[in-house]
Amino acid sequence: MYKVTPNPPEPETDPKKIQEATDRALDYYLKPKQAKPEKKPSPGQLFTIVDGIDTESLLANLSETLASADAMINDLAFDLEGSRRQVALGILQLIELSGLLANRMLDSVNPQP
Repeated sequence: MYKVTPNPPEPETDPKKIQEATDRALDYYLKPKQAKPEKKPSPGQLFTIVDGIDTESLLANLSETLASADAMINDLAFDLEGSRRQVALGILQLIELSGLLANRMLDSVNPQP
């Protein structure tokens, strides 16, 4: 039995079109497009906080950072004398108050029994 088969399409002979198709295929696999950030940080910005972090995590990190600052200024204050010590103790008090505020806010976000 003889089966009729269609003729294959004629190959593309235009070298410019072949080169463009080849470049598109190679770029697709070898040069994937990077996701562009929605907003660029300012040139002088060194640190940033990732978008989408929940309030509890932010407050917990704030509380830990204030506790670290408290420990550092506490050690420094007792190595100083005179007015420099008074300034360090004043900074220590501000850090302590900020820590209390952060911890109270953290308790209201995630009440602990």
